[in-house]
Amino acid sequence: MRSYQSVLIVKPDLDEAQVDQVLEKITEFLSKNNGSIVKVEKWGKKRLAYRINKSRFGYYINIYHTCESVGVSALEASYKLYDLVLKFLVIRMADKEFKLAIERDYDAEVEDRKGSPVREDKKGSQAIEGKKDSPAIEEKKDSLVIEEKK
Repeated sequence: MRSYQSVLIVKPDLDEAQVDQVLEKITEFLSKNNGSIVKVEKWGKKRLAYRINKSRFGYYINIYHTCESVGVSALEASYKLYDLVLKFLVIRMADKEFKLAIERDYDAEVEDRKGSPVREDKKGSQAIEGKKDSPAIEEKKDSLVIEEKK
């Protein structure tokens, strides 16, 4: 059996109980194709880059599973027909990558903090911490300020 990773985006209006029902249904899909779920990561509700079926948000689920190579196309067909799944991606993983992924713990709070820190300027606009304007821009700003004061 080969190792796979499935990333699913399901409808955003589902609560935890309904997400668990979606996972049960996916477990049924896999068991029909002689597969099994090894690890599930619920990434939560996140904003999408573009609208999918009039939704701006989606609930992300990451599933590590094993399955026969013949059963992957049937699994993808099941994902397409399941109305709660907006988008999906099934990736074949090497055994080494699969073992590393299973051992690694997912921490949603750490991922949220990974983005670059944002601070408010005095003018109210947002700027990225540690990133300053180039000296040429700063000189232009100073010269503009001096010209305005004259």
